[in-house]
Amino acid sequence: MLADISGVDAVYIVCGRTDMRKSIDGLCAIIKEEFSMDMDHALFLFCGRRCDRIKAILKEPDGIVLIYKRLTAQGRYRWPRDKSEVRNLTWKEFDWLMSGIDIDQPKAIRTS
Repeated sequence: MLADISGVDAVYIVCGRTDMRKSIDGLCAIIKEEFSMDMDHALFLFCGRRCDRIKAILKEPDGIVLIYKRLTAQGRYRWPRDKSEVRNLTWKEFDWLMSGIDIDQPKAIRTS
């Protein structure tokens, strides 16, 4: 099925700013060359400077899917800008991010 994210094992957010002019090949190169990560069974999320749009890369058995979402109403994604790294998200954090809520909520996530 086209872009069914329910089967992914991990959701990764690429922190920092990404040039949103990059296409599938450019984003795949970031994943492979800069972070040396395998794309199988994972969803990778990218965000640009304006924080009102994201791109996601999902590798399927027969190809790679690029998902692009732009917010139409006033609002911004709460994207971590501090480092240029890949961060693994829980499904709850992914839901928060897609809802425009900050994923860094120390009181909402128990570490013990």
